[in-house]
Amino acid sequence: MEWTIQQLADSAGITSRALRHYDEIGLLPPARVGHNGYRYYDTDSAARLQRILLLRELGLSLPAIAEILGRPTDEDDPADSESVALEAHLRFLEAERARLDDRIRALRHTLDARAGAEGSLRMMLEGFNDPYRDEVIARWGEAAYEAGNQWWHAKSLRQQREWKRDLDDMIATWITTWKSGHTPSSAPAQSQAARHIAWFRAIPGTPVADGDRDRSIAMVTAMADMYADDPNYAAAYGNPNCAAFVRDSLEEYVRRSL
Repeated sequence: MEWTIQQLADSAGITSRALRHYDEIGLLPPARVGHNGYRYYDTDSAARLQRILLLRELGLSLPAIAEILGRPTDEDDPADSESVALEAHLRFLEAERARLDDRIRALRHTLDARAGAEGSLRMMLEGFNDPYRDEVIARWGEAAYEAGNQWWHAKSLRQQREWKRDLDDMIATWITTWKSGHTPSSAPAQSQAARHIAWFRAIPGTPVADGDRDRSIAMVTAMADMYADDPNYAAAYGNPNCAAFVRDSLEEYVRRSL
């Protein structure tokens, strides 16, 4: 059986111009060309057009389709080359979806801010751990950094502000506990340390969230040391002695309970 270009185009629901273009770029040549210059297509042509239209519907470009159909096929699995290409295209689409999701979240945050929210510009633009990217990756790996960032960007601006208020409240409670004269091993200090560990556990990607005991101990100990030793962290507690109190309380919690 064979069909004219118009008959094949009508059956496939496309234009004859599209078929001529496919011929011009070598994607779908006709089975034969008559003495009058008319193009004729056979059953193999129709089968190839079906594959072209399927791949086109999945979003592949014509050059990509030509590259797929031009590959030698495995006789045991003639669709193997298409599967590889489709899997690669799927990964591309998933990455594109993630990029668009990030843009949608950023736009929503901007609209929230313009509607009168008092959220900070830094909170809108930065990720949860962007300022500490290199340090987070060096200590706990890139997967931990990405998990934390995705978790942060998935929050609305209101949720980000609530999270910041909870953090401020936790720090304020640490300061109050220290000023009250409690020791690191006291019940109030250990209760506050448990709250701090729960805060770590709520952040995806951290060893505490993953339930890895050995790495959790290493993480909490490292963070506790940084609170006291790093001026940028210690300043949050208003006093070096308070920062040292937080460190000692967390380390005591690790020894007792973690």
